Amino acid sequence: MKINELKDGDRKVDVEANVIEKSDAREVRSRYTNETFRVADATIEDETGTITLTLWNEQVEQVNVGDRVKIENGYIKSFRDILQLNSGKYGSLTVL
Repeated sequence: MKINELKDGDRKVDVEANVIEKSDAREVRSRYTNETFRVADATIEDETGTITLTLWNEQVEQVNVGDRVKIENGYIKSFRDILQLNSGKYGSLTVL
C-alpha cells in the first residue's frame, strides 16, 4: 500500500518507506498490566506522503533516520487526530 491510501481503522497494512525523522524514546506504563514500555515516534515517507510510525521497545533501537523499513500486517489508528502506523503484536517491522 501507499501512504496516501491509509486511513483510520485499516488492518493488514503492508508499507515500505524511508525514515526521515525520529523522536527521543519515552517510557509509558500500561494501564491494564502496569508494565512499562519504551516508545518513540518516527516519521516515514514514500513517494505519496508521510505518516507517523510508532516504535515499541526493541524497535526504538533498531530504526534510525535514513533507514528504509518494511511493515507487514500493521494497522492504522488515529491518536490526537494524527494517523499512526503500528506493527502490533501480529505484524512485523524489518529494516531493509
